[in-house]
Amino acid sequence: MQHNKLDYTLHLDTKSYQLRDVSITKSATPLTRPNMRGGVYFSDTFHYRIKATVDDITIVQFLSKAMLGPNTEFKNLKITSSLKKDVGTKNISIFTNLTNTMQSSSKVELNMVIVEIRED
Repeated sequence: MQHNKLDYTLHLDTKSYQLRDVSITKSATPLTRPNMRGGVYFSDTFHYRIKATVDDITIVQFLSKAMLGPNTEFKNLKITSSLKKDVGTKNISIFTNLTNTMQSSSKVELNMVIVEIRED
């Protein structure tokens, strides 16, 4: 079986940022049944999370517009990638909500929840 490393790009406003150290995991939520959380967004009993690093710290200026907290709604962030198959390439778009960030002087770590995946 052959494994291909995927490249991920985050599209935020008019800029694009390369993502590295991308991991996608399934995690449980503290809910026992699907629920509307705070009347703002829907949450299931589990969700898929993406954790990724951006080396371009200019992204910070756009992040406050994307997170719940300063805003009453999450802004969907779009991440694109390409899956190489024997029959060609499939482009995918992953739409996420940014849940939190950690910043150092040289990088920003993003934690996101996947809300939708589309094949382009």
